[in-house]
Amino acid sequence: MRRIKTGDDVVVIAGKDKDKRGRVVRYRSPTRLVVENVNLVKRHTKGNPMQNTPGGIVDKEMPIHISNIALINPSTEKADRVGFKYLEDGTKVRYFKSNGEVIADY
Repeated sequence: MRRIKTGDDVVVIAGKDKDKRGRVVRYRSPTRLVVENVNLVKRHTKGNPMQNTPGGIVDKEMPIHISNIALINPSTEKADRVGFKYLEDGTKVRYFKSNGEVIADY
């Protein structure tokens, strides 16, 4: 089970995009993931009329290391650490370390 999953709201805690918020779009590797509107780079692309893709300079989201992001706690609207615990019925869940709230999975 991962501490940060696809679809979670996260905040960048280090790097050039510090304090930017976004939603996790996908994992690129076990340690890198893509967050929407974070770590944007300019990509020079060549147009392809067969696929109807225009050429030019396009903003592209690049992967960011998992250690540079933190999950947003919706009750405090701040970055928070994540832990794991087992409930009475034996299911493993994620929870926020600051207040012990269980994270609702999608």
